[in-house]
Amino acid sequence: MALQLDIVTPEKKIFSDTVENVYLPGADGELGILPEHAGLVTALKAGELHYQYQGSRVTLAIGSGFAEVSQKKVVVLTDSALGEAEIDEAAAEAAIKRAEEQLASMGHDADAEDIAHLQSIIAQAAAALHFKRRTRH
Repeated sequence: MALQLDIVTPEKKIFSDTVENVYLPGADGELGILPEHAGLVTALKAGELHYQYQGSRVTLAIGSGFAEVSQKKVVVLTDSALGEAEIDEAAAEAAIKRAEEQLASMGHDADAEDIAHLQSIIAQAAAALHFKRRTRH
């Protein structure tokens, strides 16, 4: 049996085809999805998404988002999805540094939404760096 997987970012549809399985970085831990999985909607944290496609394992570094799972389909809505070749280590390190500096310069009356946004940037860039460095070695 196959499982339809759609991975969508605000910019474009990254992937849409049938796969054998999907592993997602859920907010409460990794989720393994096979065909006929029980339906659910879950938050995703920045991390690695894996799926088995035409006999090969494909891995993407994703940002935060949501996944909707049904028995025959998984839809992933995420703010970013990058393959190993698309990750620029220097840019990711610079993004982390800028976000950390901005967080450090915020006062006690900082807006919670601004803090959450900067923390999301750090988590997403850190996940991409971890993936890039792990696959390189």
